[in-house]
Amino acid sequence: MLALFLIEYEIIVDLRCVRKTINNMEKLTHQEEELLLVIYQQGKGFIRDFIELMPEPRPPYTTVASIMKNLERKGYVSSRKYANSYQYRPTMEEGEYKSHSVSRVVSDYFGNSYKEMVSFFAEKQKISSEELQEIIRLIEKK
Repeated sequence: MLALFLIEYEIIVDLRCVRKTINNMEKLTHQEEELLLVIYQQGKGFIRDFIELMPEPRPPYTTVASIMKNLERKGYVSSRKYANSYQYRPTMEEGEYKSHSVSRVVSDYFGNSYKEMVSFFAEKQKISSEELQEIIRLIEKK
């Protein structure tokens, strides 16, 4: 029981640290999030680099450039100019972004309760009892 409390406390502390750095960032659209995940896959690069990693049918260059400008305006990527092109890179680690995204989902849809989220997925049979047991083992290891 103490182990569960300590893990919950660590999660809350971690989430507060993440919120301090990215709490004011705007939500991403579906297209923005898809591109950001491609950027994480590449690390850094130019728009053409990211387009090559996107699934077919690939969006036009101008569409990706527009989405990239939105990501930069929202603070998720930064750019550096090289001649007539810009190289982009994420402004936060992928894990930090995922933590923020999950926190926002838990907050917006599950009343800030991870227990409610897990219960929801268990009720909808989106998570098996074996997976729940594995989650419990992972929690107990910490």
